[in-house]
Amino acid sequence: MASVIGFDIGGAHLKAARASDGRIVEVLLLPCNPHYGVARLEGAIEEAVARLGAADRFAVTMTAELSDAFETRAAGVTTIASAVAQRVKGAQTLFYAGEAGLLPFDALRGAEQAIASANWRASAELVARRIPEALFIDMGSTTTDLVPIRGGRVTAIGGGDAARLANGELLYTGLSRGDPLAGVTLAPLAGRWAPPARESFATMADVRRVTGDLAAEDAGPTADGRGKSVAESIARLARLAGRDAAEATPAQWRAFADFLARAQMRSIEDQIALLRSRAAVAEDAPVIGAGVGRALVARLALAEGRAYRDIADLIDATPDVARDAADSAPACAVALLASG
Repeated sequence: MASVIGFDIGGAHLKAARASDGRIVEVLLLPCNPHYGVARLEGAIEEAVARLGAADRFAVTMTAELSDAFETRAAGVTTIASAVAQRVKGAQTLFYAGEAGLLPFDALRGAEQAIASANWRASAELVARRIPEALFIDMGSTTTDLVPIRGGRVTAIGGGDAARLANGELLYTGLSRGDPLAGVTLAPLAGRWAPPARESFATMADVRRVTGDLAAEDAGPTADGRGKSVAESIARLARLAGRDAAEATPAQWRAFADFLARAQMRSIEDQIALLRSRAAVAEDAPVIGAGVGRALVARLALAEGRAYRDIADLIDATPDVARDAADSAPACAVALLASG
């Protein structure tokens, strides 16, 4: 197969990658936001097709079916698949269905649950072909996937989100989106415990800007529609403690953000402990990190006493797109899996 374009269609972004003769040569990231209307998603697909051009084959995986734009996940899968099929002309279009592999559009009926949110497995399959014993961790903007690999096989118990959440293989926390107070009952601030104000005043992006793990301009819209400077992030975090930014020093707010960041990392460590408790991962298996939060995954590996490898080392890509390929691993994975 000379040219394959892979799509990973999410609830916030559409990620696309072109593979030419089994090598990733182009990666594209576009906002899609179907919760603001399916037209946003359709427009992103149209733009991706226009910018990436023709291909012999398109391979698609998705998580956008979880958006509240759709009444059910199955309806979301059908709508998204139709949107792609209508905009890809003259090329074979396949949809990734986990263990069932890549299915043509006319075989989707009855396979919606297998297609829904299966992007994690595409990346894990790619890793398993190269590293037979590993713990694959993909930290995106919203979620973190933890996938055990044993004997060159993906050995996750869960397939859908519900089972994966219950088995320690999925956590709804990521680099930038999501609730900074998830799992936090008290947080230290200026020498006292601060009971949190559980409202959508801030996101993890604010935490990561204050800790220095995220550039000021990165990530999506802010919770209050204001800017993305460190000072503005502190102002939003202050509301989580029922305060104004002026009521503590910058150093105290940095300590507050550090605590919330560590709480997030502990929640991921708890899932690793659950996987270890069922011997899902070999004790000497390395951690393979992917996604926009993989620098934090590297820290997790160090804390766990495991070797770390970046998925960028496992994806055959031209040097100019290697970093973007690692950020968008599922799109690259389906493109490469569909390349044969």
